[in-house]
Amino acid sequence: MPPSPDSGIQSLPSAHSVDETVARLQVLLKAKGIALLALVDHSGEAQKAGLHMPNTKLLIFGNPRAGTPLMLAAPSTAIDLPLKVLIAEDTTGRVSVSWTDPAWLQRRHGFPLELIQNIAAVRVLAEQAAA
Repeated sequence: MPPSPDSGIQSLPSAHSVDETVARLQVLLKAKGIALLALVDHSGEAQKAGLHMPNTKLLIFGNPRAGTPLMLAAPSTAIDLPLKVLIAEDTTGRVSVSWTDPAWLQRRHGFPLELIQNIAAVRVLAEQAAA
């Protein structure tokens, strides 16, 4: 089920498997000096619990130089940072890449509009990983 239009979640299809898309995003993050803070393997954890879930992984990453100004301007932003990208396969085998829209985060937390640029790269990273 796709996210509702007002959820703030943006998605695009990936031309690669989940694992390849994850690897591509990891390379991009490293090249840009962005710290990968966690890689959550939701489907792997489901399997350990005896449940089946299509391949689903969440990458959590950030850069304090980019995120700290947002959290200083609007402390509630810390609930949505660091940034996250979800890479998931659906039941038909299609892989998608999803992230929270930075403009939606700005509306949600009310930080100054000019700070959106600090986190706008999430879309570019997602697009490059999926291409």
